This record gives sequence, structure tokens and C-alpha cells, in this order.
Amino acid sequence: MIVQAFLRWAETAKAADRAKAANALGRAYLRSTLAQEHHRAAALAMTHLLDDPSPLVRLALAEALADSIEAPRAIMLSLAEDQPEIACTVIARSPVLAEGDLVDLIGRGDSLTRGMIAARRALSRGAAAAIAEIGSENEVTILLENETASVTRISLRRIAERFGHHSDIRNLLLDRDGLPADARHMLVNQISAALANSGLMRAVLGPARIDQVTREAGEVAAVTIAGFVPTEEIPGLVEHLRAAACLTPAFLIHALCSGKVDFFAGAMVALSGLEDRRVRAILATGRMHAVRALFEASGLQRDIAVVFVEAVLLWRDAAATGAPNSISALLLNKFQRVDMLLSPVAELLGMIEKLHHLEMRLDARSYASEIALAA
Repeated sequence: MIVQAFLRWAETAKAADRAKAANALGRAYLRSTLAQEHHRAAALAMTHLLDDPSPLVRLALAEALADSIEAPRAIMLSLAEDQPEIACTVIARSPVLAEGDLVDLIGRGDSLTRGMIAARRALSRGAAAAIAEIGSENEVTILLENETASVTRISLRRIAERFGHHSDIRNLLLDRDGLPADARHMLVNQISAALANSGLMRAVLGPARIDQVTREAGEVAAVTIAGFVPTEEIPGLVEHLRAAACLTPAFLIHALCSGKVDFFAGAMVALSGLEDRRVRAILATGRMHAVRALFEASGLQRDIAVVFVEAVLLWRDAAATGAPNSISALLLNKFQRVDMLLSPVAELLGMIEKLHHLEMRLDARSYASEIALAA
């Protein structure tokens, strides 16, 4: 009877008064003190209010129910697709909306809806994945800035693929510890491309020099990434670099001379087709002929494979003695003495020489820093 009286009153009451009543009805529904009959009648009355011509009434109802897990699901779903202000109240706050509901709203909703979902507290993985897949630049930015959202590594990689050329999103991704190594390399390439196309670079350097600088910087960055990649991510990073045609002899010798042995072994596994255990055994203890056969099976020419074999032997010595000898310096001494600079390994030795020069500069900086600290 009370609900029937309420509905008759609502037909003639002003919008402001109906809004107050809708809010009170919603709060009364959430109280456990209502009798079961009155509880059901209140739900029917709230359902009727979904058709109220005034958005003030529906907003008041949404405000009353938004934070409760006990709110009627059907009513909350209807309010979530109402006018923007009403929908946003529910989308941003209601615990009734399940992951499937949010994914459906992302697919059917507009940019405002997706932005509100992206900002939702404790956003689930599935909803975050949907934003990563179809969200705009602004929506994805909101998602990455939402520290409570559960964003998987797969979603981060997808965002890098879609928006790696946007500097703001790129910076947000690079700041995340959980970013996959292959996605991090992808973003580094985007930075290199942005620098190469900048007006300053074009004004100072010629096209050939720009290509050389960006290529070398990208290689150094890739080797650095390879040094920090978790073991379980090495195959993915190797495959990514392989698809990008980055696993060149120069890159591989750089990784080996820099001590990125786990990554180097992973690269040999991918290039040779041999099992991981077999490759690691050959690199660690295999005879010279077995090591050379591994490199030739990986596609390296025999004269280039000789340099890699020597690098592996030097790495073994360094690992056994714990001596901090520079593998690049020792390689240069050995192969320059036999006058191989005019052979097909010239480019490889050029890479080793550049690496050696970089090591010397880093040592000099470290020495200078120690002197400054001592002073």
C-alpha cells in the first residue's frame, strides 16, 4: 500500500520532490529492516522510476544505490546506460557491475563510458584488456594512470603496439616494472624513430649519420634490456628481435662481450634449433669444434664463427678466474695481430672496437666519480 501510494503521488509531484523520494526509497531498500513484502515492492517502485522523465530522479536513485553490493543488478545495469552523469555515477562506483558487464559497456559505450571504466578502482584484468584493445589514446592514458587497475603484461604489450608512438603513453609504459622486455624494446625503437625525425637531428646530422647513430643507440639499448630480462622472458625477447631482424652478428657479439650470456644462449637456441640444455652445455664446456659447429648451425659464416668461438673461450676464462678482463679488448688484440681487418669479419671487429671504446669511457667516468667522492 505504501508503494502504491508513492507511485500515485509521483504522478503529480515536482521533479525535485520525486528526486528526494527516489533517494530515500533507494536507501530504504538497502536497509535490512524492511519486511520481505515491502522489500520487493520497493524494488518494483525503483524499477518504475527508471522511466521517470526527469534525469534528476534517476540520478538521485543512482546516488542512493551506487556504493552497495546489495543494489538490484537489473536496475544498476539500466542506470549504467542512462545519460552520462547518471551512468558515470554507477560505472565509477557500483560493485554490482561484474567484469562481463564492464567489458560489454566498453564495447558498446562511448569514449566517456570507457574513460570512466578505465578510472574505476580495482579494475579487473579483463576490463583493462578491453580498454587496451579498443580504447583511445586518452582512455588508455587514464588506464595506465589508474594505480589500482590490474593490467596484465599482455595488455601492456598491446598498448605498446597501438600507442608506442605517443610520448605520454610511452613514458607511462616505460615507468612500469611489469612491462615485457619485447615491448620495452619496441618503445625504445619508437624513441629512436622520434629522435631521427626531429628537426634538431636533421639540422645537425646528415641522413646517413642519423641512421648510424640511431641504429647503434638502438643496439646498445637492446643489449641493456637483454641484460635485465627475466629468464622466462628470454625466448619472447629473442623471437621479437629475430622478427625485427636485430639478431645480427654485430648485435650478438655485443651481447656476448657485454656478459649477457643467458640472453646469448637463448638467441643460439632460437637460431640453431637445438635444445636449450644442449646449447648451454656446449657454450659452457664444449670443445672448440663443437662451439664452432653450434655457431655455424646458427647461420654464422665460418670466419665470423671463429671470432665467436674465441669470445666464448675468453668468457669461460673470465668466469673461471673472476678476472674483470675486457673480452672486447682481448678479441681486438688477437685478431688485429693476425691481420683480419680486410676479411669479412671487418664489420664485426668494428663493432667490437666501438664496444671497447665505450667500456674505456665508462671506466674513465667511474674512475672520475670515485676521485670526486674521495675528495
